[in-house]
Amino acid sequence: MSQLHSGNILRSGSETFLRVLFGLFLAFVAIALATLPNPVPFAAVTVVMALFASREWHRLVRSPAQRDMADQQPIHIQTIITVASIACAVAALVLRVAPAALAFLAIGTVAAFVVARQRNDNPLWHGGGVLYIGLPSCALVALKALPSQGTWYILGLFLIVWATDTGALVFGKLIGGTKIAPRISPGKTWAGTIGGSITAAAVFAAYIAFFSFNVLAAVVFAVGLSIVAHLGDLFESWVKRRFGTKDSGGLIPGHGGVLDRMDSIFAASVVLALLVFGLHLNPLFGGHA
Repeated sequence: MSQLHSGNILRSGSETFLRVLFGLFLAFVAIALATLPNPVPFAAVTVVMALFASREWHRLVRSPAQRDMADQQPIHIQTIITVASIACAVAALVLRVAPAALAFLAIGTVAAFVVARQRNDNPLWHGGGVLYIGLPSCALVALKALPSQGTWYILGLFLIVWATDTGALVFGKLIGGTKIAPRISPGKTWAGTIGGSITAAAVFAAYIAFFSFNVLAAVVFAVGLSIVAHLGDLFESWVKRRFGTKDSGGLIPGHGGVLDRMDSIFAASVVLALLVFGLHLNPLFGGHA
C-alpha cells in the first residue's frame, strides 16, 4: 500500500470519527434544549445558530468584488441586519406575538435587499437569506413554544432529519450506484436518498409506536418529511455550486459549516410548521404525549 493511499485512508477515517463525534455532541445539545420546559434557552440558541448561519450565507452569496473584501469585513452589514431581524422575530414568538415576528422578518428582508442593491452585491440573494434562515428559526421556536406537545414535535422532527442524513450516508457508502444530481451534489446517490427515507420511516415509526399512536400514518409522514429534508440538502448544495464553494464554512469539524449541518432541518421545520399551524396536523398521529 502506497504512503499516499494509506494517508488518504487515515484522513478519511479521521474525518468520519470527527463527524460522528461532533454529530453526537450536537444531537445531545439539541435534545437537551428541546426537552427543557422553558422555551427561552431553545430560542436563545436558535438565535446563536442563526448568527453563524447568517454569516456563512452572506459571505457565500457575495458578488466577486465584495468577496475580495471578505477578510476586511468578517461580519458585514447584511449579517447584522439578518441576525437583528431574526432575534426580534424569535423574541416576538416567545412573547406569543406571531404577526410581529413576520413583520420583523419582512423588514429585515427589505433592508438587506436595499443595502445589497446599493453595493451592487446580489440583492436578491442577500434579501432572500433573511427568509431562508429566519423562517426556519421562527418555525422551530414556534413549534417548541406549543403547550404540552411542542417538545415532542421538535424531537420527532429531529429524529426524522437525523435518520435521513445518517441513512443516506450509510446506504450511499454501502451501495453507491447512480448519482441523483451529479452536477449539484456529486456524492448523493439514489441508494442513499431512498435508504435515508427508509431509515427515517423506521425510526419515526418506532418513536410513534412508543406512544401507541398510528404507526402507519407516521411512516407516510416520515417519508414525506424526509423527502423535504433531502430537497433542503440539495438546495444548499446547489447554492454552493452556484457560487463556487464546496462548504459553507468550517465551524463544525467533520460537518463543514452551520448551513451544511442545518440545511435539511431548515426545509423540514418550515414544512412541519405549515402543517401544524396551517392545517392543524398533529404529527404525533393519535393523541397527546
